[in-house]
Amino acid sequence: MKKQDLINLTKKTHKASRTLSNFSSDDKNKLLKLIHVNIYKNRNNILKNNKIDIRNSKDMNKDFAFIDRLTLTEHKIELMLNGIENIISLNDPVGKIIEDKILDNEMNLKKITVPLGVIGVIYESRPDITTDISSLCIKSGNAVILKGGKESINTNLCLTSIIKQSLKEFGTDDNFVNLIESTDRKITKEFLQLNEYIDLMIPRGGKSLVKMVEKEAKMPSITGGIGVTHIYIDPSADIYKAIPVVLNSKVSKPSVCNALDTLLIHSKILPTFLPLMIKSLSESNVEIRCDTKSYNEIKKYNYNNVLKSSKSDWGKEFLDLIISIKCVYSIEEAISHIYDYGSGHTDGIIAESKNSIKTFVNNIDSAAIMVNASTQFNDGGEFGLGAEVAISTNKYGARGPMGLENLCSYKWILTGKGNIRIR
Repeated sequence: MKKQDLINLTKKTHKASRTLSNFSSDDKNKLLKLIHVNIYKNRNNILKNNKIDIRNSKDMNKDFAFIDRLTLTEHKIELMLNGIENIISLNDPVGKIIEDKILDNEMNLKKITVPLGVIGVIYESRPDITTDISSLCIKSGNAVILKGGKESINTNLCLTSIIKQSLKEFGTDDNFVNLIESTDRKITKEFLQLNEYIDLMIPRGGKSLVKMVEKEAKMPSITGGIGVTHIYIDPSADIYKAIPVVLNSKVSKPSVCNALDTLLIHSKILPTFLPLMIKSLSESNVEIRCDTKSYNEIKKYNYNNVLKSSKSDWGKEFLDLIISIKCVYSIEEAISHIYDYGSGHTDGIIAESKNSIKTFVNNIDSAAIMVNASTQFNDGGEFGLGAEVAISTNKYGARGPMGLENLCSYKWILTGKGNIRIR
């Protein structure tokens, strides 16, 4: 793809966004239902193309986490379809009146929600992002330009062609959703310069991608997606509540940004909790990297998967069946460790003490804090957002899972009766 081809694609998407911004709620929902039907009809073809991408990625020696994020199954397509249904069921975020008041001069002032316009998305190996974000953008009245990774190109081409065919069947502009088919990294940097036509850029991938977008993008972009996730086990914790929560946080989906990376255990509960926790993690084939205190507590059991930790195991997003464990001697030490090594994404506490919970919640500055619950709940679908475009760690604007409302801006409407301003 040449630079001018990219500019032309972006211009067409920008023009189409004006049409989509005026779609009624009913039309947007009918369009999403048609996309849902066509994805279901073509699910075998989607899986066929995904197998090509998986085979190519294995030939490139991609790791477990990458392949896991790339892989689609019948169940994942079912979840994809459920996500579209959830988005259809949500209220339209466009046209909501945020403020409505009469000024002193009897003029009426309203503040109402409007679509952002054009959303750009750069992502790596997760093809379900293609349908999630396309559906969220359509529902919120935004056009979208997708730039997936080369490893998922066949799956993304298949999914995007189904969406675009649905738009044609509906009798509307198929430029509501566009995919940059080139996998050239040079195109990615050129994409990030088109702030004249793109209103928001969202990176979905690893640290290097997020940092590159943050540095290169001329338009506003979302910071997030890097999750160095912690759980602190307080002395007041219910052990038999803590074990399944920790296990689910680590094992349920180890390759996602809200998967548990580091477990912080108070020294008072270490002797009773650690052996049971290690046993459960070992049965799930998790590699465990322990600090000196934790390692000495567990070494007598001779687990092959328990190793001594190194400095690099703190503050690391493993995205795999690997966990680091550290013994702490106070809740303050746990909080300090999270401040030093966390990413402000997702952190949790297991405790029965209300005072410990309050201390942790008040002092941990993360986008989402889990109290006696799995870190894997930090998800747009689980939070009732239908799906998510990203999980933001920004402090200004959207924070945490970003759903429909985060894809809207607002405008002011002032209605007078021939009023003039007198200075």
